[in-house]
Amino acid sequence: MLLYFFLAIFAALMKQKILTLIIGLLLPTFLWAQFDEQNNGFGYEQDQFNAESGSMENGGSNHFSWGRDTTKTVKNIPIGLTMWNIDERLGTIKPAVADTLPHHFQNFNNTDGYNGQYNFLGNLGSPRLSRLFMDRPVMPDKFFMQPYDFFYTDVNEFLFANTKSPITNLSYHTTNSSQNGEDRVRAYFATNINKISGIGFKLDYSYGRGFYNNQATSLFNGALYGYYLGDRYNMHAWINANHFKQTENGGIDDDTYITNPESFNKSISSTDIPTILSENWNQNDDQVYFLTHRYNVGFYKYTEEGDSLLQTVPHDSTLLKSLRDSALIALIKTDTLKRKLVADSLREDYIIKLDPPAKFTPVTSFIHTLNIRHGKHGYYSYDLPENYYTNMYYGEVGSTKDLFDEFSVKNTLGIALREGFNKWAKAGLTAFASHELRTFEMPGGMKDTALTYNRFVEHNVSVGGELSKRQGKLLHYTALGEIVLLGTDIGQFQIDGQADLNIPFWKDTLAIKAHAYMKNLNPHFYYRHYQSQFTWWNNDLSHEFRTRIEGELNFNKSGTSLRVGVENIKNYTYLSLDKTPFSEDGYETSGYSNNTSVKQNTGNIQVFSAILNQNFKFGIFRWDNQIAYQKSSNENALPLPDLSLYSNIYLNFRIAKVLLVELGGDVRYFTSYYAPDYSPAVNQFAVQDVQTRVKIGNYPICNVYANFHLKHCRFYAAINHVNASLHGNAFWAPHYPINPMNFHFGVSWNFFN
Repeated sequence: MLLYFFLAIFAALMKQKILTLIIGLLLPTFLWAQFDEQNNGFGYEQDQFNAESGSMENGGSNHFSWGRDTTKTVKNIPIGLTMWNIDERLGTIKPAVADTLPHHFQNFNNTDGYNGQYNFLGNLGSPRLSRLFMDRPVMPDKFFMQPYDFFYTDVNEFLFANTKSPITNLSYHTTNSSQNGEDRVRAYFATNINKISGIGFKLDYSYGRGFYNNQATSLFNGALYGYYLGDRYNMHAWINANHFKQTENGGIDDDTYITNPESFNKSISSTDIPTILSENWNQNDDQVYFLTHRYNVGFYKYTEEGDSLLQTVPHDSTLLKSLRDSALIALIKTDTLKRKLVADSLREDYIIKLDPPAKFTPVTSFIHTLNIRHGKHGYYSYDLPENYYTNMYYGEVGSTKDLFDEFSVKNTLGIALREGFNKWAKAGLTAFASHELRTFEMPGGMKDTALTYNRFVEHNVSVGGELSKRQGKLLHYTALGEIVLLGTDIGQFQIDGQADLNIPFWKDTLAIKAHAYMKNLNPHFYYRHYQSQFTWWNNDLSHEFRTRIEGELNFNKSGTSLRVGVENIKNYTYLSLDKTPFSEDGYETSGYSNNTSVKQNTGNIQVFSAILNQNFKFGIFRWDNQIAYQKSSNENALPLPDLSLYSNIYLNFRIAKVLLVELGGDVRYFTSYYAPDYSPAVNQFAVQDVQTRVKIGNYPICNVYANFHLKHCRFYAAINHVNASLHGNAFWAPHYPINPMNFHFGVSWNFFN
């Protein structure tokens, strides 16, 4: 009951009704887990997850101990864990690795990413954008949630688990003091009902007070899941709820506070630096209800490995001697066909009586996926500097309450011919059709003294197919095509293919991966329509046409990987910040007002990318490196840094053979460029206006850390931005400084009930 006590306190502190509801619903699960503990768990053998058939099989090795020392047991609790992701479209299962490794754990809670590859607003969980173009999503369908992908989890990223005994992971991360620090609490629970079904949940809450004024973030996520992986029927159900709130400060008032602090007469702390905005907030709520299930048609095969079962079945002549019907015996002596049919029937009866293990081989699957999403967005502004926004379309300054509501229902039906049901079926083939309904509500202006709302409805009908080979060790590939036949996005299509080849090479494995796609995409609804007090557009945009080719080479033992890609984009669609000069005295420019708009580059933009990872190992000395080179043919529409670097130098050793220690430091660096700025009005990053744009970058960010792993506990202590005393362009985004030097601590503990 320790976990339940912890969650009850957590709910009381948060004062969230939804969290209290979730905990109440999960109380029977916790009581069942306690009963199961008294019975020493399930006690079954190691299981292997079959991704192709979607079922559990005995004798596997894809399990994890979550850091527990299994050589010494206090009580008989079976330890074992298998985890996987599912495909959002068809529910295809993809094996995944549990996040239990101590390496890089000190960077887990850094919003800038494990390798510092994201620009963000400085505070924990604030909106971010990857500097590596090839890692950015292509026209994401969750417009307001995408900048929060550090915290937001999609269904295809969520980890489902099959466990030998109930497992709980609790983690806590904190930074500095209660006045300007950051805190994050996470809980993940998974338990099985039996070998082929399980349930679980994840709770995640972070609160960043902010080292600079008016930048606090509060993010909550709660997810429940359940699955059933029988031979004939497979099912995954997932409910996900998010509540994000962020205070907007618009950046600091003057970059000189960071770039040249000596110009001020006194020492200035981060909280002394004035920010542009106060009493401004963005709030996002998002709920997803997801169900994917399939019915498999196939057959059972009773042959064990090495045909050991067949060797125990008597010869046909012996089986026929067991017959007692003299007339039937006389008949089969003269009728060869009848003899064979009778012998086959006797053999099947004999095998059934032996009760051998039967392996189900699926031949055809009938698939249905349902995805329901409800999102709400609000922008609140009660205090604005004069002339901050260029336009005001309704209402009064200082009383902004822009509310957006979006709802979507998507159904997908598919039929799959399964891979591997006989020696000629070397690949799986799936055909599917989808229907999606989308509705959007947003402000429509004032009527008399009341704010009205406009409603938009969109439908799409699409068909597609997938050819895949996922079994085997040497070659795997997937090719998917989809086209919209009816609806708002008619003419939209995508063809996406990827393959990997694993070749033994000099006591190593050379893994060759390839990825290519061609996509003709209708820009997202909010690029076409957006109506609010300060931002308004209704655009007629052309489809965005993208083609990409990229390849990757990996040498596992040498720690070397090289990824090279090129992409061409026609009609690139992006957000832009537009600045309009204003004058307070009627003569000289006093400042610039702000507006956000959508622009579309009608020509072609090419992007080249090469990312090299090279890790070195000399005894206890480790040195991990990532070097990324990128080049955009149009820096005004699509600015990218030419070079991004990450380097991590550390010692890896054990104390008393049980405490694993990583002791070292890492550095992040990217060359200066006109990075996208952030627009509070739309909660998105946007390209800077040419009149006022500034460069960031050419500044190293250095951290030092000590990372530990003891049995089933991981913990770290780190000091981030240790070089903060150095003067330079210390910004994560234009006008959003890197936090001053700060201390981080985190712990993750695994419990087995």
